[in-house]
Amino acid sequence: MKKEKVDIPLTTLDFFRYEEEGFIVYEFDARECTPPEPMVNTINALKLITADNIKVIGTYFHEPFPLYERISTEFSHIAKELPSGDFQVTFQTF
Repeated sequence: MKKEKVDIPLTTLDFFRYEEEGFIVYEFDARECTPPEPMVNTINALKLITADNIKVIGTYFHEPFPLYERISTEFSHIAKELPSGDFQVTFQTF
């Protein structure tokens, strides 16, 4: 899988795009950020989800519950706790 660095408007983190199992995936790591940077970056990245075959995957130092409340009517999410105690969250349309 080849990951390509992409620029996403209004974001401050490095984002990478790749294809996996028929999905276009945008991935970023927000573990080193301080609030509100993780939420702002995620919300701007979620604007990329314009079709059912697009996902956004973020890695966070904690599970982003306030973010879930803010996007609950627009996107689904699946959170996975990593061995490090960090969380990887996959967002896509319902």
